[in-house]
Amino acid sequence: MLLSAEIPQASAGLRLDQALAGLFPQFSRSQIQSWIRDQRIRVDGRLLRQRDPVAGGEQVEIQPPPPQESPWLAQPLDLHIVYEDASLLVVNKPHGLVVHPGAGNPDQTLVNGLIHYDPTMSQLPRAGIVHRLDKDTSGLLVVARNEMARRNLIEQLKQRSLKRQYLAVVRGVLVAGGTVEAPVGRHRRDRLRMAVTDTGKPAITHYRVKDRYRVHSLLRLSLETGRTHQIRVHMAHIDHSIVGDPVYGGRLAVPKGADPALIELLRGFRRQALHAETLGLVHPESGESIQWSCPLPDDMQALVVALTTDAGTQ
Repeated sequence: MLLSAEIPQASAGLRLDQALAGLFPQFSRSQIQSWIRDQRIRVDGRLLRQRDPVAGGEQVEIQPPPPQESPWLAQPLDLHIVYEDASLLVVNKPHGLVVHPGAGNPDQTLVNGLIHYDPTMSQLPRAGIVHRLDKDTSGLLVVARNEMARRNLIEQLKQRSLKRQYLAVVRGVLVAGGTVEAPVGRHRRDRLRMAVTDTGKPAITHYRVKDRYRVHSLLRLSLETGRTHQIRVHMAHIDHSIVGDPVYGGRLAVPKGADPALIELLRGFRRQALHAETLGLVHPESGESIQWSCPLPDDMQALVVALTTDAGTQ
């Protein structure tokens, strides 16, 4: 597929790679630089270097390489898509679904389902995924459908204009909201865990109390940063770990004299009670601010109802 365009006069004086990155926003600047080196780009029929300046008005022809075969298998999955357009997909991910293929999870991941749903996404890094949810965290996740949208969303993450709010059931009764500002990095001894550590990256989590029970709380949390396991690590750090968290959960908290059904529910809750409830962003194409929300999944809703009933009977 041959692409052609005229370099606008507004780009006069820019480096070739800079001018083309603005002219073809669907491609990253690194892609364009690679194609210049591979002699896939001609300007007025000539081969130029990426640092050569443009004058404006030149005719550009790009011959992109043929699409590479995706290393991932396209597999039909029952995706709960809450929004889609030419730029974005917003997916309500169920707990138990891994986002990206990796060690121990070579397929049946969200990525495999996405490239089955839209094969063109296989040409994007990570099939357009720009942020992740842990396997056993449920809720909303945005996916880019083209390179321009992908780079825009990555920039929104850096600028913190992509908003994410979560609901979590935690151990202990909190009297007020607050902020945890503590660096998160790999655990010094267990490399599969994260921890608050002086050598970690800055991490900030805000929380406020949505409801209180006898020995638990329902929190609404928002992220300023997006470190691996951030909410789980931060809540454990302040001794209010998330119910059911198999890695950071700590001891089981059971209300005194609780109904056997609640005790069984708490003991049998085998995943972190954490749900990405709300997602907000600036649309990469329109510039419009958009927000989506999704209700608690059935298992967390049942837990909240049981804790509410328990608190009301005491």
